[in-house]
Amino acid sequence: MKQLIQNLKTGATTLEEIPAPLVRKGTILIRSTHSLVSLGTERMLVEFGKAGLIDKARQQPDKVKMVLDKIRSEGLLPTLEAVFNKLEQPLPLGYCNSGFVLEVGEGVSGFSVGDRVASNGAHAEYVCIPQHLAAKIPESVSNEEAAFTVIGSIGLQGIRLANPTLGETVVVIGLGLIGLLTAQLLKANGCQVIGVDLDEEKLTLAKSFGITPFNGKQGDVVKFVESETHGVGADAVLITASTKTNEIISQAARMSRKRGRIVLIGVVGLDLSRAEFYEKELSFQVSCSYGPGRYDEDYEQRGKDYPLPFVRWTEQRNFEAVLQAIASGTVNVKQLITERVPLEEYSLIYDDIGSSTSIASILQYAEQPLAISHSVNLHDRSFKGQKGVIGIIGAGNFTKMTLLPTLKKSPAFFKSIASASGVSGTALAKKYNFASSTTDYKDILSDPEIDLVLITTRHNLHANQVIESLQAGKHVFVEKPLALNEDQLNSIVDQVIKSDNLTVNVGFNRRFSPHSIALKKVVGHGPMNIVATMNAGFIPANVWVHDLQTGGGRIIGEACHFIDLCSYFTGSHVTAVSMNAMGLHPESNTDNASILLKYADGSNAVINYFANGSKSYAKERIEIYSQERTAVIDNWCVTKGFGFKGFNSLKTSLDKGHKNQFQLLINRVKNGGEALIDFNSVVNTTKASFAALQSLKDGAWVRV
Repeated sequence: MKQLIQNLKTGATTLEEIPAPLVRKGTILIRSTHSLVSLGTERMLVEFGKAGLIDKARQQPDKVKMVLDKIRSEGLLPTLEAVFNKLEQPLPLGYCNSGFVLEVGEGVSGFSVGDRVASNGAHAEYVCIPQHLAAKIPESVSNEEAAFTVIGSIGLQGIRLANPTLGETVVVIGLGLIGLLTAQLLKANGCQVIGVDLDEEKLTLAKSFGITPFNGKQGDVVKFVESETHGVGADAVLITASTKTNEIISQAARMSRKRGRIVLIGVVGLDLSRAEFYEKELSFQVSCSYGPGRYDEDYEQRGKDYPLPFVRWTEQRNFEAVLQAIASGTVNVKQLITERVPLEEYSLIYDDIGSSTSIASILQYAEQPLAISHSVNLHDRSFKGQKGVIGIIGAGNFTKMTLLPTLKKSPAFFKSIASASGVSGTALAKKYNFASSTTDYKDILSDPEIDLVLITTRHNLHANQVIESLQAGKHVFVEKPLALNEDQLNSIVDQVIKSDNLTVNVGFNRRFSPHSIALKKVVGHGPMNIVATMNAGFIPANVWVHDLQTGGGRIIGEACHFIDLCSYFTGSHVTAVSMNAMGLHPESNTDNASILLKYADGSNAVINYFANGSKSYAKERIEIYSQERTAVIDNWCVTKGFGFKGFNSLKTSLDKGHKNQFQLLINRVKNGGEALIDFNSVVNTTKASFAALQSLKDGAWVRV
């Protein structure tokens, strides 16, 4: 299928051929007929992409601080590489889509094949959308009109926050697409609406909708509003403009009546004058997208609706309200359409988007065949008879930033890469010269030429995909963790027993760092004490890694690295675990924890996993105490030995072991041999991570 993609590094907008998405649980697959170009939002993305690095930095000062912290902790070159890789990430354009339902996923209710629907889908011939981000189109509304649903909901949510009542005067500042829709919806609420803009054509159009227009170039808008309201001032001001100046927020305050309401829907400077807000006791609120449920994974991705008696207007119910307003004629969207362009001629819109005076541009999609392809062949190559032919399942940050840049230097053959949307996978496939890209990972499992599957998906998918890969006769590399619970782990162990001559390799890369290898040689055997400290950094609570069902939490998901590393140094297995976490309610704060490990050989290890430290400080530090000797690894750049014969120090650029790990992995797949890490050790590490959480819950040591 074809999809519009934005390159944030170059600013180029391109129409790419990518595999169509698979319908998933809780989603519907839609064949697009129309999509609306959000000129404001998409203009910002295009202009950001075309800006130079310095201008990009100026526009995102918060990101600059993160980059500087990363330079301090990891060095300049790794940081620059990470920044450029991030900028190369393809960005799907568009979020106002209409079309027909082709498939309905498991667990979806209220939609059937053939339904006409509006959604927040991208500019693509096929889109896969969670059920709460779509709404049925009424019979009297065309698909073209329905493409305005989502952007209309942005304005409607701002109106709901302003809570206007019949007869109130509301000012809308900025009469672009959202502003004109917002003004019409306010008129439907029985409000007197004043529309403010600098473009005379938009003001003329607003006047045709019964809105009182004012050109900001031709007078004092504050005095105009005072005159129109007989000196009272506006009951509410909705800002839908996009500008960096602080003047608009000041104007909004000065034109408001005492105890008036100001709602920001657009993007403006926010240096507020306390006096302007204090004297009138003004309220100010920023509106979030389409309404309640936005960015809530339980609502959007897991399909858990908010109960209507308590949350009357969710984002989906806002979609439905906008569609009803279009159906009733209270909102006119046809007059807003400036141009209609076939998808293939997208450049007519995007080439001059920075200077465009259009209000609404519609992309039209040709009717597509019902049989759709979930894979794209990029190169016609055969790997028959070769070993070390890889297929990658997952195209997220780890694949992009670490896995592929490292594998590029190995003797692996790149065959196929799978990603859920097809966008990121196809971009990486092109960059690294893969033969194909797919949205169906089972295409990789059924490919007889592929002998090694690398799994880098979300943690809850690891266990099942490991088992399926083994059943398909493939060697497996899975980024940690191997499993999230005992049932998943036991199922993997059962399958490994059945899978002769196949290896399961887990991404415990730290043991393959030259720093670890050098210390392992000189430390030798015998009981030792190890202190491993991870300055992990804060991750917001709503990120998926914290979800025990999806990510497993940061102990199972990441601290397992250091359990494996301690086991590597001791050459022994964990026999018991005790974990303590910070705070009055430690079970909710497991990314600030200390884990104590007992080993069969008498060794002890303490893993300090902290998320409350400075990001400018080194991320990882390992200390080993043994036989009156001490060794310290400082952030995988410097290792120092004290009391060792023949070893004092080792210095390298940042090296966490990925390069060595993948070189060894590909060589073993090509030439035969055991898994990189003994599978019994991997199982012991995984069980120890489960035991850590159980220990915290029980407040006692847990045997492994």
